[in-house]
Amino acid sequence: MGNTQIDTIREFDRLIRRDPGKRGLISSETEFGPLCHDHLLSAASGLFQNASQVVIATGFYVPSAVIPSAETDGPPGALLLASVLEECGINTSVVTDEFCAPVVEATVEAFSYPASQVHILPTDQKDWVESFFNRQSISHLISVERVGPSHTADSFARQTGRSETAHAEFQSKVPQDHFDRCHNMRGEIIDQFTAPLHQLFERLLEFFPQAKTIGIGDGGNEIGMGAIPWEELDRRITSDYSGLIPCRVATDWNIVAGTSNWGASALAAAVALLKGQTDILFQWQRAEQLKVLESIVDKANAVDGVTKQREPTVDGLPFLTYMQPWEGILKVLAR
Repeated sequence: MGNTQIDTIREFDRLIRRDPGKRGLISSETEFGPLCHDHLLSAASGLFQNASQVVIATGFYVPSAVIPSAETDGPPGALLLASVLEECGINTSVVTDEFCAPVVEATVEAFSYPASQVHILPTDQKDWVESFFNRQSISHLISVERVGPSHTADSFARQTGRSETAHAEFQSKVPQDHFDRCHNMRGEIIDQFTAPLHQLFERLLEFFPQAKTIGIGDGGNEIGMGAIPWEELDRRITSDYSGLIPCRVATDWNIVAGTSNWGASALAAAVALLKGQTDILFQWQRAEQLKVLESIVDKANAVDGVTKQREPTVDGLPFLTYMQPWEGILKVLAR
């Protein structure tokens, strides 16, 4: 990897590190310093050097939406990433649960991604983790906007750098009945609408000891955020429920972005850059991306995760605002 490539990927990272939704993970960086510095660079390098079979988990269900459905953040980024990796010669598959299946399948269709490479995991069946892992070899497991369970006293204790103040804060903000539960950004428990796909990340090394994991998220409650200490997320997240939200599941690399679609798209662009195949990125211009959003709303009732409305927007952002990081990436590559 040359210095020019490194500088370019760092520019991608800067473009996706904006916080229009005011979630808090990025807007406070001038005060606290950046989270997961160069994880985008390291994750892209890992995929470039060693990826053979990549599995991407996605789908975040919004049960309180006007029409309960999976949100528009996650599947479009996951499928853009999968499609780009495929064109770079890396085998991929996509996994989700039954709640999010309609939106993920509609996104698959919009991207013309092979339906045979999509898995709806039946997590109510015994040994579903073993069954899935025994069907294939995996080099990398990636989560894109996939909620994971909160901390427990044990997972909190396993994180390093604990102070007495942090222990007291954790005890006061995280009641035991909220341990190991999936929460939305409003602090509501959503386990009954979320299949435990996080178990794939927790048990991956039992089956593939050399495999690597990547998390992509924007709010703190996503798989991968366990790479960041609980108290670090607690002080940044702009929510009255900041202590309940942090996910305990860590990944080798954790990409933090203003929306998870931005993070997945930046990772796709970074791998394409390292592979010398950036031309493939320019097929996903503004019009094509809007068609994807409109299609998954029309065919599968996808909802904006912030407004909870059935509309072709992501996290409450005007479409042109949403497109700015991706168009910035394309502009960098066109220089």
